Amino acid sequence: MDELTENAIIWRQHSRFMKMAIEEAQTALKHSDVPVGAIIVHENKVIGKGHNQVELLSDPTAHAEMIAISSAAATLDDKFLNDCTMYVTLEPCPMCAGAIVWSRIGRLVIGALDAKAGACGSLFNIAGSEKLNHKPEIIHSILEDECAELLTNFFKTKRQ
Repeated sequence: MDELTENAIIWRQHSRFMKMAIEEAQTALKHSDVPVGAIIVHENKVIGKGHNQVELLSDPTAHAEMIAISSAAATLDDKFLNDCTMYVTLEPCPMCAGAIVWSRIGRLVIGALDAKAGACGSLFNIAGSEKLNHKPEIIHSILEDECAELLTNFFKTKRQ
């Protein structure tokens, strides 16, 4: 298999799982939460998922990533998610980036970047820090337009 074909297969796989994260983000809209969704995959199976529930639960820590990490850890009965990939529609904040590092997620696939609060390369790079005990592989901009559009539409509606 040539490199071009292999890259196309990898991109399709990332797109497939990011679409699932987008579905999670759409669920957040039902209770007026910022539409961010996350899923965690292990051996090609979804083992954890989450969407923002900050408003629903009145809990500032109820971010999609935190919920997905808790779900995946419970599924595997392990606090470490070494061989897992997280797909998230928006670049994680500092809190979530820290949780990604501490849970030792192997790969992080991000939809839209967040210039205002992103902690995986945009504003900060907690998840990519050489100073911490773990550094996941980070892939940016998978289905970026679709992920960004969800957020843009949400905030446009909020301002009206």
